[in-house]
Amino acid sequence: MTMSTERPAERRESGAAGRGGELFATASRRLRQVMPFDAAAWFGTDPTTMLPIAPLRVENIEPDHCEGYWRREYGTEDVLLFRDVARSPGGGGTLGLVTGGCPGRSTRYREFMEPQGYGDNLRAAFRIGERTWGVVDLFRDTGMRPFTERDVRQVTAMGPELALGLAELAIATTGDAPPIAAEAPGTALFDESGQIISLDAHAERWLGELTGPRWDRPQTPLPMATVQSVVARARSVAAGRDPGPAAARLRGGSGRWLVVHASCLRSPAGVPGPVAVVLEPANSAQIAPIIVEAYCLTPREQQITQCVARGLSTADIATDLHLSAHTVRHHLKAIFTKFGITSRGELVAKLFADHYGPLMHAPDADVEHVYG
Repeated sequence: MTMSTERPAERRESGAAGRGGELFATASRRLRQVMPFDAAAWFGTDPTTMLPIAPLRVENIEPDHCEGYWRREYGTEDVLLFRDVARSPGGGGTLGLVTGGCPGRSTRYREFMEPQGYGDNLRAAFRIGERTWGVVDLFRDTGMRPFTERDVRQVTAMGPELALGLAELAIATTGDAPPIAAEAPGTALFDESGQIISLDAHAERWLGELTGPRWDRPQTPLPMATVQSVVARARSVAAGRDPGPAAARLRGGSGRWLVVHASCLRSPAGVPGPVAVVLEPANSAQIAPIIVEAYCLTPREQQITQCVARGLSTADIATDLHLSAHTVRHHLKAIFTKFGITSRGELVAKLFADHYGPLMHAPDADVEHVYG
């Protein structure tokens, strides 16, 4: 498989960008040409928290498995968890190989795979450096041969190209719409089974932004996967299994960036209660880190970009970072090249103005659920 090594800005200029659903659909078609699989789940991820965000594509898995899927991912000890795959040297693995051919050792196999007739599972992360921008979960029926190390290499070979495509989606804009006044955060309470038991009007507004007007229909909309994964992680954090944070940044149907964060409540006597979820528009400080990550800046370039965003001069940056002014200018030139700009003002616009203002286009959630 051929892979692109262009930076996001370069790929955008070449017209190689596409919507997330198209990105994953193309990857799935390419992969099926070289290796068979019976079901799949493709997720974009927040590169800081590893929680799923749009785009999402699920193939031949029923939507009602969503809540249990994330509860097992963050609420049980298991092998081949996404966080382990993302940190592994190769960025991929199979359930059969990590269990020595005894998949019954896995909770995911016993509770999710075996009841649906799946015999093996392959997971891979799509990474740029140490940051994971997406993951894939592949399944084969019991009658199929298990996945092999060669299969893992086939999937992970796609990783750099897909990671660059997903990073590009994070910095893509859809128009020059004027900003809308900030709106209040919303709060929803989730019970132990992961169902909403109460919410306020603002939470209903933001859930509609994420999933469309029918967020509460019997078949859970796929964009709710992010909310449910944050809820599951909050319980894991409360139980001491996960350091957190139970939060994710994602884009709603209009293109506006939102933040979802959760925490477990308890009574004054310490009795566990529901999980409180807060949904609100992301502010510029919350958006900037993911935008900076998307442009593949080095750690030093990230430091200098943050200084520019604070309004520091070249001399101030040199003093703060113990560098020469010449070195700062050299880094700034590299940063401008990666962003495709020529000035500090354009850099600040890229970080804030292009992404903080709501992007008003037709609500079109970047999610695809396919069968067959």
